[in-house]
Amino acid sequence: MTEGQPHRLSVAPMMDWTDRNCRLFHRTLSRRAELYTEMVTAAAVIHGDRDRLLAFDPAEGRVVLQLGGSDPAQLAEAARIGAGFGYAAINLNCGCPSDRVQSGCFGAILMQTPDLAAACVAAMAEAQPLPVTVKCRIGVDDQDPAEALPRFITAVRDAGAAHVIVHARKAWLKGLSPRENREIPPLDHPLVLAMRARFPDLTLSINGGIGNLVAARAMLAAGLDGVMVGRAAYHDPWAILGRADSTLWGAPDPCATPLDAAIAMRGPIARHLAAGGRLHAVTRHMLGLFAGRPGARAWRRALSEAGARPGAGLDDYAAALEGLAGAA
Repeated sequence: MTEGQPHRLSVAPMMDWTDRNCRLFHRTLSRRAELYTEMVTAAAVIHGDRDRLLAFDPAEGRVVLQLGGSDPAQLAEAARIGAGFGYAAINLNCGCPSDRVQSGCFGAILMQTPDLAAACVAAMAEAQPLPVTVKCRIGVDDQDPAEALPRFITAVRDAGAAHVIVHARKAWLKGLSPRENREIPPLDHPLVLAMRARFPDLTLSINGGIGNLVAARAMLAAGLDGVMVGRAAYHDPWAILGRADSTLWGAPDPCATPLDAAIAMRGPIARHLAAGGRLHAVTRHMLGLFAGRPGARAWRRALSEAGARPGAGLDDYAAALEGLAGAA
């Protein structure tokens, strides 16, 4: 396995979770995995505080910017702006089913209008030099996924999409909450695998229901180019990312144990605090680092209690580390 192919494993864009502090932590665990921003709307990029929304630490490594929108001209401008911040690629969200996203006529609702999604991709690709990628569902509402998914993939591929990530569930735009949309619609991994044969020259990744590296390797062995993992990587980051580099790329893992990773985070935490940030803004992403291991409960309690205190700092983090004696 080569050092390239970062899409072999990626961590899904997740609102309120995959911010820059989360990404720094995940990068401490894996040098190779592809990381994503939270979704940012094109309008926010154009009219909002760009440094707050888009700036990221070079230590985060390879990061993909995910944009939400349905206006090709707006998305083109947002992609151009985003490219200037040093991202590796620009991703168009065609999979989020939340009411807020639907009200803006983007996200999963774009699967109902493949031609519009294609126009968005084409405009984004024309506006800037980075690869444009798409994250979608297998279909929405009463669509037949066996017809809707290949029709949608064809449209965005022909418009210039370099990589398509398919969440292997339908999205129900009415009647299910975003959380229910992640759990209730049945997974259809075989349909996504069938797309591999149908689109042999397209970089194709799968998302949904893949909770460990064994399952990820099986999907790669079946011919897919990549696996995207969401909440499993967040809630048990060591299990997904701590051995990802050696398992999927044949490269050295950056940290030997979860304790080593916790110690390695002292530097990023110190820099964050020195810049005026709160301890909790970083450590909230680290609560699952020792999931299923000795000391996990004490670790979560120490970080949660420290995070609730104004002015918590490195001494509080050091105390949480001291409570892990013998946990690794």
